[in-house]
Amino acid sequence: MGYLGVARSLSGRAWRQRPADAELTRRHQLAHGLSEPLARALASRGVAAEAGEHFLNPTLKALFPDPSSFADLDRAAEILVDALEARRRVVVFADYDVDGASSAAQIVRWFRAMGLELSVYVPDRVVEGYGPSPAAFRRLKAEGAELVITVDCGAAAHDALACAVELDLPVVVIDHHLMRAGELPAVAALVNPNRPDCTSGQGHLAAAGVAFVLLAALNREARRRGLFAGAPEPDIKAWLDLAAMGAICDVTQLTGFNRALAAQGLKVMSGWKNPGLKALMALAKGQGPASTFHVGFLLGPRINAGGRIGRSDLGARLLATDDPEEAAALAEELDALNASRKQVEAEVQEAAVRHIEQETNQADAPCLVVAQDDWHPGVIGIVAGRLRERYRKPTVVIGIDRAADVGKGSGRSQPGVNLGRAVQAAFDEGLLLSGGGHAMAAGLSVRPSAIPELRAFLCERLAAESAVAAAADGLEIDALVTTRGADRALWTDFQRLAPFGPGNPEPVFAAADVRVERPMALRGGHVRVTLTDGSGGKLKAVAWRCEDTETGRRLLQEGGAVHVAGRLKPDDWQGREGVELEIEDVADPRRI
Repeated sequence: MGYLGVARSLSGRAWRQRPADAELTRRHQLAHGLSEPLARALASRGVAAEAGEHFLNPTLKALFPDPSSFADLDRAAEILVDALEARRRVVVFADYDVDGASSAAQIVRWFRAMGLELSVYVPDRVVEGYGPSPAAFRRLKAEGAELVITVDCGAAAHDALACAVELDLPVVVIDHHLMRAGELPAVAALVNPNRPDCTSGQGHLAAAGVAFVLLAALNREARRRGLFAGAPEPDIKAWLDLAAMGAICDVTQLTGFNRALAAQGLKVMSGWKNPGLKALMALAKGQGPASTFHVGFLLGPRINAGGRIGRSDLGARLLATDDPEEAAALAEELDALNASRKQVEAEVQEAAVRHIEQETNQADAPCLVVAQDDWHPGVIGIVAGRLRERYRKPTVVIGIDRAADVGKGSGRSQPGVNLGRAVQAAFDEGLLLSGGGHAMAAGLSVRPSAIPELRAFLCERLAAESAVAAAADGLEIDALVTTRGADRALWTDFQRLAPFGPGNPEPVFAAADVRVERPMALRGGHVRVTLTDGSGGKLKAVAWRCEDTETGRRLLQEGGAVHVAGRLKPDDWQGREGVELEIEDVADPRRI
């Protein structure tokens, strides 16, 4: 029997109370003066009794790892400080997403503080694809590069790195992506907490987190050489906002040191000293101290827009510049590109939903594979994620370029379904031109003529895993509330668990037997309602992108009690200091 009796919600999920040990809950409650629901939530997130203080008050001093515990990091610091002292021409080769941009900006800012300006190269997503290529390294060498630092990419770029050796172009790799055993390329240094021989235990870091540890190692190496005798030491804490950007936008586990980076980085960000972030925040009309919401939903998508449908280097340039006028111009360009991205994304998603619901048996398949000519490769990953949320199953979205006779696809998966492994198997079977990824996400290239065979292969390969995942698919509830009890004080209390992300999910609250009043369909497919119950309270609520789903249709009906579950958000409109519920799921007691 599910929580509140919900064995199957309108989205098909069972509801469960997030499990927590009663004794651990009691110890957290007594040690930290927490309310029982908050102490229970802390225990349910696997926080041991002795780790409670560091979780609630994460500091760099307590959690910063020894840079020397990262394989090759001391060597990388030596090479980079050598380049600084020799005034070599150094190029930072960055991925085109937020993590790449924030990693690049940190390194550029450290060298700038030391008096050396670095160049930044970001490949074009459509023309060059992900990561370094032999062509890109040849170009950089021809333009006079003497050292390349790759950030958020490079660890698996074997052909490009082999080319760099032939060109006598030293490369230092700063990455965090998974690597296979025995695949260490020949480079000057390769820093990656996920390389098989790294003993740092920091494999959950984004590249921006690895870059921040690199800055500490650079300061240490420069200090050892006496470079700060007549100059101030760079204050790397001033760039914690950039480390937090990468950690949050790359959806990394916000635990341990990574949690400290995010928490302290948001505090630094709240001062809005970075001209690029300040200009972008102004355009996004964000309010209040920086939060994971600001980073993940206002700033991050705008920075990513350059790499998705615009110029790929815009994000890195925005985060690295100290010129307010340049920052304002770059922010305006990125904001406009983000608006265009939203439109393109909406069009692709609408067409993809039509494919799924009109093609025979597609909606019931264990894996969704949709393809159409000219879908923009910069938005297919976002759309795959949206469809995965909607249909609760692994989804691959493919945009076809008929002139090149190739389809580029991006996939997102359900917990418990290893999509990356299935895509690798499809490549091994000869169904793909290229393909790979990890459990929850994958990318691929395929001949259009092979798409039906690919769909059949993935459906067969993932059928068993998808069935198990569907049976286990559920929504975990942290606490039961009433519409009167779901107030600003409750939200403030649970903010002690912030920042939220993987490894520390945002609390989910359930309200039982509530009635829906004043339902309203909003532009974009959202639904806004007011919820009431026997407590006499009224709770404002909104459900995003759901108007054409069963959940949305039920919310738009007045009358009849429902159970709702969602996340509390602050509502500061016109200074009211209230809350609203972002509805995650709805259950009809008559149908559970």
